[in-house]
Amino acid sequence: VQLQASGGGLVKAGGSLRLSCAASGLDFANNIMAWFRQAPGKERSFVANIDWSSRTKIYAESVKGRFTIFRDNDKSTVSLQMSDLGPDDAAIYYCAAGQFLNHGPEYASDYDYWGKGTQVTVSS
Repeated sequence: VQLQASGGGLVKAGGSLRLSCAASGLDFANNIMAWFRQAPGKERSFVANIDWSSRTKIYAESVKGRFTIFRDNDKSTVSLQMSDLGPDDAAIYYCAAGQFLNHGPEYASDYDYWGKGTQVTVSS
């Protein structure tokens, strides 16, 4: 299984960025897909996830109203549209996949597969 995240980069505060994650070797349509992020010196934290049907999307409070997660099961991709970015959004963003979230969407240990991450830098 491979999860390849892309789309990171340098963006000015208040700007937008779209991250994408392409999955291979995965039964994509039967996996919950998620984005986490990790800033320097901080623990990895939950950003958003989306169920297989795209009916249920869960967001961290800090990104609600600014970030949108969506997926394309035909293309085995999950994306994160980010807007109104601020310094607190700067981090390495990781995509993750899991079939059964035994503890909850924000528990990284519940996800089975992880991508290598893509860096998002926000300049003031």
